[in-house]
Amino acid sequence: MLNTPEELGFWLRLSLTPGVGSDTARRLLAAFGQPDAIWRQPESALRQVVSALQAKALREIPPGWTELTEATWNWLHAVSEPGMGRAVVTLGDADYPSALLQISDPPLMLYAMGQSSALRGLQVAHSVAMVGSRNPTPQGQINAREFARSLAASGLTIVSGLALGVDGAAHEGALLGATATALPTIAVVGTGLDRVYPRQHRALAHQISQHGLILSEYPLGTPPLAPNFPRRNRLISGLAQATLVVEAALPSGSLITAKQALEQGRDVMAIPGSIHSAQSKGCHLLIKQGAKLVESAQDVLEELRLPDPLGQVPLALACTGNCADPGADDTATQDRPEEALLSALGHDPVSLDALQARCGWPTARLQGQLLEMELMGQVGRLPGGLFQRTGAG
Repeated sequence: MLNTPEELGFWLRLSLTPGVGSDTARRLLAAFGQPDAIWRQPESALRQVVSALQAKALREIPPGWTELTEATWNWLHAVSEPGMGRAVVTLGDADYPSALLQISDPPLMLYAMGQSSALRGLQVAHSVAMVGSRNPTPQGQINAREFARSLAASGLTIVSGLALGVDGAAHEGALLGATATALPTIAVVGTGLDRVYPRQHRALAHQISQHGLILSEYPLGTPPLAPNFPRRNRLISGLAQATLVVEAALPSGSLITAKQALEQGRDVMAIPGSIHSAQSKGCHLLIKQGAKLVESAQDVLEELRLPDPLGQVPLALACTGNCADPGADDTATQDRPEEALLSALGHDPVSLDALQARCGWPTARLQGQLLEMELMGQVGRLPGGLFQRTGAG
């Protein structure tokens, strides 16, 4: 734990020095001990560990270092809501998550906001990363939320990236399924913790900081720079025993996370989807390459060899059935048209022509019923003239 502004400043100076990355910083720490010892070394000693250019850079004060040290110290000690802590932990700190020490490139510094006291106790075996498309189908959004809810209710921590789409739905589901004995969710972000990105998730970020944990390796003031997000994905996979890909196109950041999970010796799972959906192709590729196909939260628990403490009914994804048999009595269809149409929709995107073939309804009636159910939030209209049932249905 950083006890003084000076100690914080030494670590920030090391992390901010141009041309000195994580690997070089770790070599310096291995050679000289704590960061303050690095600055006491003559340039000749530094050149025994790093290049001449890096040794010269280490002798100079990084731009903005003094201001950032003061701002970070003030942020750490600012009054926050009860139970919402702030922390900066460094390599070698007792509170540094042991799971990240197992990956090839652990961050030098980790900023935390929320239930920061849970940092030391984070366990890979009790965490699942959930990632996926920023533009999921309605069913993908439902799957992310419901899988996360069920897994969190079973005592697992859901790790994701606070992005739009699947990430946000996973965090929301985890908060809904939160138990009194487990941290429900961790958001690993690609900005400084004094910013929320995307802005639409400001309220969600506040909820996570109240009940879960938000982590970043980037100093305060870091804007949402594009290269930061693929890089932070190694932390999402590194904090979890397995990575579950809900929906992913080709190519996508979710596949990068899955690749990093495999490199870290973690499990990879994927939820299958429609063969006609571009958002399912990444999951199908992962399954072809050996990822575990999962259809329910129970499948995830079984793959991780964890019991389901609540004995929950598995979340089934498959659904078949027609609105009505064209040759059968149409009375039930007339009495409950919404139920009949939802049954025909199933859970994958479907075109109007295909849906009409299943139902046998006249076009005008089918379009009218779809519009009514769309206004009720039971059906979503997708690009390409496709329809899909939503969570309200």
